[in-house]
Amino acid sequence: MKFTDFGLNDALLDALYYMNFEDATEIQDKAIPLILEGRDVIGCAQTGTGKTAAFVLPILNHISESAVGGVQTLILCPTRELAIQIDHQIQGLAYFAQATCHAVYGGGDGVAWDQEAVALKGGADIIIATPGRLLSHMEQGNVDFSEVKHLILDEADRMLDIGFYDDIIRIIKTLPAQRQSLMFSATMAPKIRNLAKEILSDPAEISVAISKPAEGVTQQIYLAHEEQKIGLTQHLLKDKDGFTSIIIFCSTKRKVEQLTRKLAQRNYSVQGMSSDYEQDAREKALSAFKAGRTRIMVATDVMSRGIDIKGIDLVINYDVPNDAEDYVHRIGRTARAKTEGMAITFVCPEDMYKLTKIERLIERDFEKLSPPEHLGEAPEWNPNGRGAGRGGRSGGPNRPGGGASSGRSGGKSGGFRGGKSHNKGPRSGGATSGGQA
Repeated sequence: MKFTDFGLNDALLDALYYMNFEDATEIQDKAIPLILEGRDVIGCAQTGTGKTAAFVLPILNHISESAVGGVQTLILCPTRELAIQIDHQIQGLAYFAQATCHAVYGGGDGVAWDQEAVALKGGADIIIATPGRLLSHMEQGNVDFSEVKHLILDEADRMLDIGFYDDIIRIIKTLPAQRQSLMFSATMAPKIRNLAKEILSDPAEISVAISKPAEGVTQQIYLAHEEQKIGLTQHLLKDKDGFTSIIIFCSTKRKVEQLTRKLAQRNYSVQGMSSDYEQDAREKALSAFKAGRTRIMVATDVMSRGIDIKGIDLVINYDVPNDAEDYVHRIGRTARAKTEGMAITFVCPEDMYKLTKIERLIERDFEKLSPPEHLGEAPEWNPNGRGAGRGGRSGGPNRPGGGASSGRSGGKSGGFRGGKSHNKGPRSGGATSGGQA
């Protein structure tokens, strides 16, 4: 559908027009009409599908037509990075709808705390908050949610993984009983359905591309011992001069620091980021990476969900994610918004069983590639061993090979930031712009 088909008010249509967005993505096509009707919704969609706009647009439509003051919408999300990202996306649209929003997250100074308190007491129409920071304000009496009409839980599965269940329930108990509640998650695990039963009322369920890799991603798997990973990373980067934006995910903060140091010694433009970094340092690192001043970002899982960074060419999983679903979210950094990208995963003997879970989840068997000979022999493919040592290469179709063949998911995916038309005409005149919100 086109955004003009949803019955959004003229202010939002003007915003979408000037931002060159015309066609809705699948999640937007399914969710926006339901939310406009006032239905509770549980939506399952991976990153890069446009789910933020799927709830932001109808909520802004309601707010722009409401005469009520105070906080009308509360959006809860797991991390400060995601809170900032949602805030930025709303700001561009909220200007046209004459609505205000404020992000509430930890790590700021006293001035930031005071600004958040003003917003929470009614100084903003929309609050985007992390649960911990919001509870701190609630304990200080800084919150007035008496006019809240909409509750949105974004990345709900990640919030539960972090351990925010009790905090979420405490917050929800302070909200008016008569409200619209929306919950978006990248997975639909049993714990998500249980939470939905507690907070949603007769919800409509929407599912888009559950637990499948983003389309357009070329995926490669390398079997490598732990001590081979740094050398393999350096080897793979040698012929990637045309890749200007690269994210490498590591399982520990120590590995982030070690790999960042080694790449810097090779004169790569690289920046590490983990929870050890202060908020200001993390935001500066993200800003430099988004602006292209830093070519390679080495990070822990803090960046693997919800951060919309355009133009990622390559994602390297230095370690296999613990959960098969997280593999999808990590490689979701690339091939977003109708682009193509590459994702490479290193698999050591201890992680082989994790790869089998990924293969079952996405219903495909990967070719297992080997590091170059100068790095030594690859581990034998033995997913049942969990600790297989060095040895001969296994036979059969999954034997590690030296080729660079890999699978690409067919087609391309839509995203919040879509392509732009070069033929803009007056909105009322029938000429169209070709982007997607």
